[in-house]
Amino acid sequence: LLTAKQEDEAEIARQRTRVEELKKRLQSLQVSGAPDPRYARLLSLADYLVKKSVWGIGGDGWAYDIGYGGLDHVLASNRNINLLVLNTQMYSNTGGQCSKATPMGSVALFAAGGKTIGKKDLGAIAMTYGNIYVAQVAMGYSDAQTLRAFLEAESYDGPSLIIAYCHCISMGFDMAKGYEHQKMAVDSGSWFVYRFDPRLAAQGRNPLQIDSRGITLPVEQFVASENRYNMLKKANPEAAKLLWEKAQRHVITRWRILQQQAEMVYTDANQFETGVVDERILAAIGPREVTSHNIGPNMPAGGNLEELGDELDDSGLRGVTVE
Repeated sequence: LLTAKQEDEAEIARQRTRVEELKKRLQSLQVSGAPDPRYARLLSLADYLVKKSVWGIGGDGWAYDIGYGGLDHVLASNRNINLLVLNTQMYSNTGGQCSKATPMGSVALFAAGGKTIGKKDLGAIAMTYGNIYVAQVAMGYSDAQTLRAFLEAESYDGPSLIIAYCHCISMGFDMAKGYEHQKMAVDSGSWFVYRFDPRLAAQGRNPLQIDSRGITLPVEQFVASENRYNMLKKANPEAAKLLWEKAQRHVITRWRILQQQAEMVYTDANQFETGVVDERILAAIGPREVTSHNIGPNMPAGGNLEELGDELDDSGLRGVTVE
């Protein structure tokens, strides 16, 4: 019960069975024998022996903009928590304002002339930590990849982040064709799908696995299917052409960077370092010896306290207080 592995659904199901058996025995002991407060306490805590699935869910306005500091703080805590970002590429709930997830060349509130810079790459930022499971998914492109990402994130003993492409009515197309547009977004390079699993480093493998099949659709063909882009073309054709050409070059650049990262080869001599010290190993080392030495960079002025005292005496500042 206390040491059972709970890394997948089968192992968790077996643990639930064991906990149910424990609860039955505790209940029978309470009925048949003299009441013992320890039985009741253990019974109230038994369900905590089953691994809990903890998820935080929000949109791109929260994750990329106003709540990014909190999201980053949670990811950097190295705790076993999962975060899901439903990315509609704008502030959907409050009227379609531009966010840092809004793509270049699209029209939104506060970007009426078309957004002139590329979108923030939240997944790439999270991957720099090295110890965070990161996945970017699009259900309309691959439901199997999406499901695999959720299962891997859930089984990962550490922080995980899944960024999901979510179509929105403010994008300006028939919502019944949402999955078709998700596929077009991936084919055009406007959205990449991949998984970054730090556990692969222990196997000598590259943690990054690209699940996109490459850029097979021009950006201009993709954007022509959504009103958030067509609005700009109608209002300012020259600006639309300029921004969409720039967006095409931008997605190719981002794609090449992602490919280069996925193609890196890691060996025993060139290992991928997740950047996490095992707390159990650190605790086993034990406390360092405490000395009375007062010389070192962490001391005042980085030097000797006795010498500092002599300097204060010479300057007449010892004992002076500041109000």
